Amino acid sequence: QVQLVESGGGLVQAGGSLRLSCAASGRTFSTLVMGWFRQAPGKKREFVAVISWRGGSTYYADSVKGRFTISSDNAKNTVYLQMNSLKPEDTAVYYCAADRSRAIVVGREPDYWGQGTQVTVSS
Repeated sequence: QVQLVESGGGLVQAGGSLRLSCAASGRTFSTLVMGWFRQAPGKKREFVAVISWRGGSTYYADSVKGRFTISSDNAKNTVYLQMNSLKPEDTAVYYCAADRSRAIVVGREPDYWGQGTQVTVSS
């Protein structure tokens, strides 16, 4: 099993920044990638960004490309999501996920999920 704990959410004005953290513990060696997803009220959960533990390759949803940056600290088993130039439409619960495949980018259900952290962007 892998446990994921997110932190760093909150309330910010449009144009501001937040950094989310996701600390992984347990059988992290069984995972290949870490990702961030989000779910806004009344909408389906959507992919945001993914990073590979080995090599650090990344991929982003078009809606956040150029504004969000995903990174990892392998020594701490922690993944970050730096969110800049935030918009009201970025308001959502953000979830960290871990999986053995990059296919989570194209709809595969991740093996592990965190509990989520609320991000609210006011206009």
